[in-house]
Amino acid sequence: MEDNNTSVVTELFFLGFQVSQVLRILLFFLFLVAYCLIIYGNLLIIVLVSSSRNLHTPMYFFISQLSISDIVLTTDIVPNMLYVLLNNGGTITFVGCITQFYFFCVSEAFECLLLTVMSYDRYVAICNPLRYTTIMTSGRCVKLITMCWLFGFSIMLIYTVTTAMLDYCGPNIIDHVFCDLVPLLEIACSGTFMVDLEVYLLSLPIVFIPTTIIVWSYTYIVITVLRIPSSTGRQKAFSTCSSHLIVVSIFYWTIFSVYVVPTNTKTPTISKILSLLYTVLTPLLNPIIYSLRNKDIKKALEKYIT
Repeated sequence: MEDNNTSVVTELFFLGFQVSQVLRILLFFLFLVAYCLIIYGNLLIIVLVSSSRNLHTPMYFFISQLSISDIVLTTDIVPNMLYVLLNNGGTITFVGCITQFYFFCVSEAFECLLLTVMSYDRYVAICNPLRYTTIMTSGRCVKLITMCWLFGFSIMLIYTVTTAMLDYCGPNIIDHVFCDLVPLLEIACSGTFMVDLEVYLLSLPIVFIPTTIIVWSYTYIVITVLRIPSSTGRQKAFSTCSSHLIVVSIFYWTIFSVYVVPTNTKTPTISKILSLLYTVLTPLLNPIIYSLRNKDIKKALEKYIT
């Protein structure tokens, strides 16, 4: 492919991690094991929630949806990343890159919205327990999840199309391991004002409003729990939302470290490592957190095994 200012980019080349062959092979097997654990752990949660009647509650329904999102995210990113690691770089078609970018954005947007719904679920369960069954009905839960998926697919489609319509005339080398926003904008030849504007506009319904709802929900949860007279009751109330709070903290900390911290303070290697936190580490930790800290899932797993 020509590499001048008049060529049209049809393929992109990922540099990956420019390290020694031994370290690349070590990283390859490390991420391969992590990917297998992610698929196995999240599929196990989906199977347990769907097969165990004790887990047919809104909270576990939302957890199973989180597992679906994690599987979509890692399957979208990790297999091609393994290929890049094994071959010390790798090519991807421009259409394939945009497709990868789209499903990556959809899964991230859905998880932001889903964590918001889960925080509201915990708010109703702790702050308004007598009305919980009438508020969080199965039909309403399905509607909330459907709205989250539809919102993610539709809004991110507009965002992805705008990014794809930029002029990419060379170079075609991306110093990254997958198609992310910043690496794509760095190789664009045309102005990125519209994409930057969409980022700021979409951050309102996808990041800032959900974050506000989560903070508001947990503020009232903490106030309600502290009013419980017995220490046993307070501990039980905190335990019902501690796993979700840990997942929220990990997710938003990684997103903040990648997209909020100025890029000029990070080297390309640090940016790659930080991006792996929410594409590999977070999907790996989510089923561990919900299974190891949850007695209901442990009982369902024991019953499923026996």
